[in-house]
Amino acid sequence: MVQDNPERPRFVIGPDGQPFSLADLPPADTERWVVRRKAQVVAAVRGGLITLEEACERYKLSVEEFLSWQRLIDRHGVAGLRVTQTQKYRQVDKAPSPETVTAR
Repeated sequence: MVQDNPERPRFVIGPDGQPFSLADLPPADTERWVVRRKAQVVAAVRGGLITLEEACERYKLSVEEFLSWQRLIDRHGVAGLRVTQTQKYRQVDKAPSPETVTAR
């Protein structure tokens, strides 16, 4: 549960450039994670609206899953959060394996 804390901001700037508050976050029972919702949760944590622990508890996420969303945004922008693009971005992020590197 997100606790009221006077040191927390009342709103943060979302991925679309518009301010949003706790009331604008996705519902706790969200099952369908579209790009916009993932980006909102990352923005909320980064902006101090909620903590990482609160986000993981509220949305039943693992820390690794949340951090993967954050990494994808950092590397590829919000579009990197698209599930259909995950394979493409994972291939770009991987270093070539020894089997794929040819000797010269």
